[in-house]
Amino acid sequence: MTPHDRADDRDQGMDGGIPDDAKRDRGVPDDGIPDGAERGRGVPDGGVPEHPPATGRPPVIERRLHPVTPFRRAWAPLAVLAGWAVHDPNGAQEQLTRLTGTVLLLALAVLVPAAGLYGFLSWWFTHYAVTDTELRIRTGLLFRRTAHIRLERIQAVDVSRPLLARVAGVAKLRLDVVGTDDKDELAFLGEREARALRAELLARAAGFAPETAHEVGEAPARTLLRVPPRELVRSVLLTGATWGSLCAALVVPTVLWLVTHNPWTVLATALPLFGAAGASSVGRFVTEFDWTVSESPDGLRIDHGLLDRAHETVPPGRVQTVRIVEPLLWRGRGWVRVELDVAGSDNSVLVPVAPREAAEAVVARVLPGVAVPRELSRVPRRARWCVPVWWRGHRLAVTDTVFAARSGLLCRRLSLVPHAKVQSVRLAQGPWERRWGLAEVHVDTGADKTVTARLRDAREAARLLDEQAERSRTGRRDALPDRWMTTG
Repeated sequence: MTPHDRADDRDQGMDGGIPDDAKRDRGVPDDGIPDGAERGRGVPDGGVPEHPPATGRPPVIERRLHPVTPFRRAWAPLAVLAGWAVHDPNGAQEQLTRLTGTVLLLALAVLVPAAGLYGFLSWWFTHYAVTDTELRIRTGLLFRRTAHIRLERIQAVDVSRPLLARVAGVAKLRLDVVGTDDKDELAFLGEREARALRAELLARAAGFAPETAHEVGEAPARTLLRVPPRELVRSVLLTGATWGSLCAALVVPTVLWLVTHNPWTVLATALPLFGAAGASSVGRFVTEFDWTVSESPDGLRIDHGLLDRAHETVPPGRVQTVRIVEPLLWRGRGWVRVELDVAGSDNSVLVPVAPREAAEAVVARVLPGVAVPRELSRVPRRARWCVPVWWRGHRLAVTDTVFAARSGLLCRRLSLVPHAKVQSVRLAQGPWERRWGLAEVHVDTGADKTVTARLRDAREAARLLDEQAERSRTGRRDALPDRWMTTG
């Protein structure tokens, strides 16, 4: 049994049924078979059945990755040597000085074919297959590994295309599976094959029959929001972290030069600082370029990237917390940033920058029935003795659907937790808070995250603890099951 099979059934969030509206969206009539589709899948060209169809079911076809994959994997032995050289540069330099030109040529003549052979064999011994119940990935040259990914536990399938992969016409498929921390991936597949496999896996996760899942195709999508490049550039320039990292990259090396006059010390300090400045400005622009949020029965789709294109999916019903971030320099333009905590997924950004109204419209699609609170209660004035100045940034609002806590004075962060997603509620009170009659209420979610209402009156916090526990029980009881391909 693999870790995928040991995932907790309580987190599955899928009942295997096919909603009627999903069938309409996918063009599937009530009998579950698309118009013109035949029962049975057949054997594609070049495929080899893993076992004969003894029970009348179509054979399981094991496929290989794209032929360009060996070139990518051939770099592994060379990367090991490069890592050793970086880890021990003195030893590497000594070894190189001992080698003659003839020995170096012989070493390259052996190393390059060996790396190519390793890449070819690792590709040759990697197979994947989609069965009636699972996606099976077999890898390993010396030590074999087989991953059995149950289809009903798949919650997101992302397609990414790095720059060189786009040139070669291939893509990488990454899978989010309930109950696992690491993502399994298939790298690389042809672009059309990757999209077709993604559509089939999502259809199977939604409960479509194996005979029809590969004929369903990709669900239609409706664009909700698109971030213009000009707006993205302005948001980067109006971010305090960008200017803070740039100032640090200019000031710190200058001070070190005036103090030490050692160019190596200055260089060793300047490179990481300029790298951080570039990541917070140019890197962010390249990553979030052409950010598009679309709605489909599969969930919310996110496409972005200037050099490396990524196609991600926010799984429906798996969002635990939504954060609306409002930096100080953005407030004059009414811009906000929307971040997510998704159970079992690395997706963290929903909207990089957008007007508040447009961002809240997208939040309403992520959390149906949840409205962003407008009025938030302040903390008592005596809280200034516990947290000077910054106590003004803490606010709280509790509605019928959501627990909302705000923090931050310069950069405001409003965290929204639906009552049905609350896993536990805790009350904490330090000695200094006890002295001033204050307490904190911690709300834990299914994404191993905590949202805290700080500096609340102790009696209010105790009452909030009991009421929130009851609201969470009621919310989980009345909440609809997490399902794929619902149109909301």
